[in-house]
Amino acid sequence: MSAYDVFIGLEIHIHLLCASKQFCGCRAQFGGEPNAHTCPVCLGYPGVLPAANEESMKMAFLVARALECELSKKCFFDRKNYFYPDMTKNYQISQFHDPVGRNGRFDIEVDGAVRTIRIHDVHLEEDAGKMIHQGRCSLLDYNRAGSPLLEIVTEPDLRSAVEAEAFIREFRRLVRHLGVCDGNMEEGSLRCDANVSINHPGAGLGTKTEVKNVNSARFVRKALEFEIRRQARLLDKGERVIQETRLWDADKGATAGMRTKEKAHDYRYFPEPDMPPFVPDEPFLAEVASRMVERPLQRKQRYVATLDIAPDTADFLVEELDAGRLFEALLTGNIAPKTAANWIAGDVQAQLKRADTALQGSHITPERLSGLIAMVEEGRLPRGKAKEVLELVIARDEDPVAIVAEMGWEQVLDDGELDGWVVQVIAANPDVVQKVKGGDGKPLAFLMGQIMKMSKGKADPKRAREKLEQAIAG
Repeated sequence: MSAYDVFIGLEIHIHLLCASKQFCGCRAQFGGEPNAHTCPVCLGYPGVLPAANEESMKMAFLVARALECELSKKCFFDRKNYFYPDMTKNYQISQFHDPVGRNGRFDIEVDGAVRTIRIHDVHLEEDAGKMIHQGRCSLLDYNRAGSPLLEIVTEPDLRSAVEAEAFIREFRRLVRHLGVCDGNMEEGSLRCDANVSINHPGAGLGTKTEVKNVNSARFVRKALEFEIRRQARLLDKGERVIQETRLWDADKGATAGMRTKEKAHDYRYFPEPDMPPFVPDEPFLAEVASRMVERPLQRKQRYVATLDIAPDTADFLVEELDAGRLFEALLTGNIAPKTAANWIAGDVQAQLKRADTALQGSHITPERLSGLIAMVEEGRLPRGKAKEVLELVIARDEDPVAIVAEMGWEQVLDDGELDGWVVQVIAANPDVVQKVKGGDGKPLAFLMGQIMKMSKGKADPKRAREKLEQAIAG
């Protein structure tokens, strides 16, 4: 197969986390009894008037701002005309001429290198209903119809299927950090269509195909890899690529033709006559600005560069929102950032997995974890016992300090007690002591075992060993 330049652009749709739909007061939620959350507006009855959801407008502008777009000073809604059973009114209220934002940018990281991908536009629209195919008939559920849907369109700047996967994962992180979407691709709250073309090196864009029906970032990569190979085989044989929409079949690991690719003029866009233009005023923009958060990739870079956290650990803290919030809370205390990060990504995560529970609602709070780490760092609790303490915190919803006291696990730091145990062990084992004095270091472990036994495990091993060695040498 010959070498070709690859050009990939993504169209990402996200369901905004609004309580109601985009143009009516019906509940916007996943699932539920079919057609239970509908009304004359979202069903497209004649004579009804839509009204824009203010919260969805704020979320849309927030995403556009986070993508560094030029924000619209007056955005309009348009009618996108097409006939399909999942759209009862035979058109979709969308944005074409004056979207929320244009000309943005978004950074992704692939193999440690950062690339900037241009954003063509961010526009707000309503979602369609859901078709359920059963044998020779199809059922229609309009609960989803009219839900607030934000579409992000990139320029064809991605150069591989791996970069496309990285973009989706990083963008999913962004919208979850912003609190505008849960990013659940399996439930369809984040969906992606990928446009891909290949061409001979230096020849520019080729004929593109659009790949639909992809419900995970990994499948986007697989679908694009297949499509690149398919187009390359055609060009190798001197055949041409047809501009079309294709569906990804995960079971077969292949794409299949669906229909010829539509162009903008096929939809006969025109301004929505029932919707006035939306003009964001200063209070509106100020509230949007107040909701901004640090972008996930920048946060990861900050963790690595300034807090000396390992890249994999930093990646985990950025990916897992609750873990990241716990870490940020610990930064306000006296625990070293690297120590806190390793605890959260290591011991805490292991115990949560063992208990088959999530961090949220696990009874592990910043105060409790900070107290537990402090006990270990100060030598008051053996490192190995910390895992058991975490397990009991999750199971019993109790403070770790109280658990340690109840179980009698706190190590003795008092020099007087340590000295007493050392003296007793030396006196009780003169032959072993003489072997150690003679240069045989192996019996020292036996003596340490006697100290730990006498102290019922409460002696600080490090300090006890130091005192034992000093006493024998002495």
